[in-house]
Amino acid sequence: MSNEPTLVEDVMSTVLVTVSPDATLVDAAKRMKSHDINALLVPSTEIAIVTSTDVLEAVADEHDPSSITVEEVMTRSVETVPPELRLTEAAAMMENFGFSHLPVVDDDLVGMVSSTDITAQLS
Repeated sequence: MSNEPTLVEDVMSTVLVTVSPDATLVDAAKRMKSHDINALLVPSTEIAIVTSTDVLEAVADEHDPSSITVEEVMTRSVETVPPELRLTEAAAMMENFGFSHLPVVDDDLVGMVSSTDITAQLS
C-alpha cells in the first residue's frame, strides 16, 4: 500500500456535464437526473455551477421551475481547486465553506470533485 496522499485528480470526475444559463430549472433537474449527478457546470465568463440544492430551494420558495432560469439561481465565482491538491485539503475546504462540489482547474477546467467522491475514497 502506498504512503502517497490521495489527490483530487485521483477521484475527480472528468466528464464535465454542463447546462446553459438560459435553461430552466426543469431542464437542469432532468440533466442532473439523467447523469445521476447533483451539480452542473454553467458555461459563462467565470466558472459557475447549479446544484440540486439550488433547484430544491427555488421550488421551496415557490418559484416555478419551468419558468426560472439556471442563471437566476446558479452560484457564480465558485471556489476551485488544483488537481494536485490533497484530497483531505479539498474535504476541509468543503467543510469550512459548506460546499458539496469543487470545480478542478489546471489552466482550464479539468474536472469536478464532490463530497460523495471524497467520502467514497476516505471511508
